[in-house]
Amino acid sequence: MAGEILVIGGGISGLTAAIEAAETGYDVILLEKNPYLGGRVSQLNKYFPKLCPPFCGLEILFKRMKSTPKLKYFTNAEVQEISGESGNFTVKVKLKPRYVNENCTACGACKEVCPIEAPDEYNFGLKKKKAIDLPNIMAMPFQYYIDDKYCNKCGECVSACKYNAIDLNEEEREMTLNVSSIIVATGWKPYDATKLDNLGYGKYKNVITNMEMERLASPNGPTGGVIQTMDGKPIETIAFVQCAGSRDENHLPYCSAICCLASLKQATYVREQYPDAKIYIFYIDIRAFGRYEDFFAKVKADEKIELIKGKVAKVEEVDGKLVVTAEDTLTGVKSKKEVDMVVLATGMQPAIEPIPGLELDEYGFVKPKPGIIPVGVAAMPMEVASANETATAAALKAIQLARR
Repeated sequence: MAGEILVIGGGISGLTAAIEAAETGYDVILLEKNPYLGGRVSQLNKYFPKLCPPFCGLEILFKRMKSTPKLKYFTNAEVQEISGESGNFTVKVKLKPRYVNENCTACGACKEVCPIEAPDEYNFGLKKKKAIDLPNIMAMPFQYYIDDKYCNKCGECVSACKYNAIDLNEEEREMTLNVSSIIVATGWKPYDATKLDNLGYGKYKNVITNMEMERLASPNGPTGGVIQTMDGKPIETIAFVQCAGSRDENHLPYCSAICCLASLKQATYVREQYPDAKIYIFYIDIRAFGRYEDFFAKVKADEKIELIKGKVAKVEEVDGKLVVTAEDTLTGVKSKKEVDMVVLATGMQPAIEPIPGLELDEYGFVKPKPGIIPVGVAAMPMEVASANETATAAALKAIQLARR
């Protein structure tokens, strides 16, 4: 298949780059490895700069996609190899079976009869899903898919479907693309918190990550937007632990740039639901760059939010309560706080796996080279607004290469 511009990754920066380029009249192919578009942003409750839910931004992009005939997209698509040079790249792609085709009306009859429950990876395992399910409430394309890691091909869904939309015999396919330039928008993944032995993740059920907190706070999350302990209890005290694995030579040696803002934002989530809750934020440095300084000042002014400058040494569970121990470096006093829940601000890691033809730096971020343009967190840690700015710039650069 021939196209002028290839975009790898269907998160918000990949969508932006693909749409911007296609709307100017260039043939664009968008590849996404998940069975849905939207990426990490779709998992958020709210995002900067407007602190609006992901529906508002993603729905606009999806609407633009539908009216842009120059843009073709493929989900469940993984790039296997890139060869060639700027102006003439050959890209080999593996298309994994979805087992559900375009006849799907998302009626849900298949899900009702599916006997298999599986961990819901979209919700970080905080709830269960069926082996055949919608990826999420705002999925694009809005059709079911079968997770073949769990499906036993029992055929119950096939019998229940009135639209001949399910093919359990669908096989993996390969596709070869020829394009002039490649925009890499493969996004990020949270750092693996189980590697942080002293912070209790995976050991204590009420130690969660910042992305899990986003799902708890989201109206379409596992609790319908109610922030609560894993026992279903309300929050009276909560601690946010900054730089969980970041700025640490044993884990992520760099700063992810947005974790401080994420925790400040999530403190407002808690405050909205629990006006009297006590909130602790343990930090090394608070970094609220540029236009977000006012937001930091507003959160800091909340008398029930206590900022403690000190790296957390350990999290323990004592008599059903979590105890967070850290040294307050401003006073020199060891701090111990009892809380109902601990939220770890884990850093951002590039999500891309090594692909022949792509060069990665020492941290796994994509290196630019002629004809290959990394954007968003594929290039470096950044927040959504900056990621979209890099995407628009990349679309312009890709158009210039296509014109040549």
